[in-house]
Amino acid sequence: MTETNQADPLFYSLVLSLQAAAMQQMGKVMNPLTNSVERNLDAARQSIDLLDMIRRKTDGNLAEDEAKMLEHVLYELRMNFVDESNKPASEGMESQEPPTSPDSDPEPGTETD
Repeated sequence: MTETNQADPLFYSLVLSLQAAAMQQMGKVMNPLTNSVERNLDAARQSIDLLDMIRRKTDGNLAEDEAKMLEHVLYELRMNFVDESNKPASEGMESQEPPTSPDSDPEPGTETD
């Protein structure tokens, strides 16, 4: 068990993994598997709730740096969640594909305007 005054890299990894998942689920970053921006606010809420559960269950057992980082991540995610919740479902989702450079060749079999 890690002493309360020593930060655990595995804890940081867990928190940052859930943060990245929530940001992806909110449509703030592209899904690297599909190369598209996807938005699922229910999944994002669950990721945020998982982090909040970790905060509650570890209260008093974290190193000071761990506790501060977790609080900061939760604050950032909650603010972004509120921002996304106030947007219409389709806003920011017009471009599902990553942008291509103007000088790139179109894929074979696709038409150009």
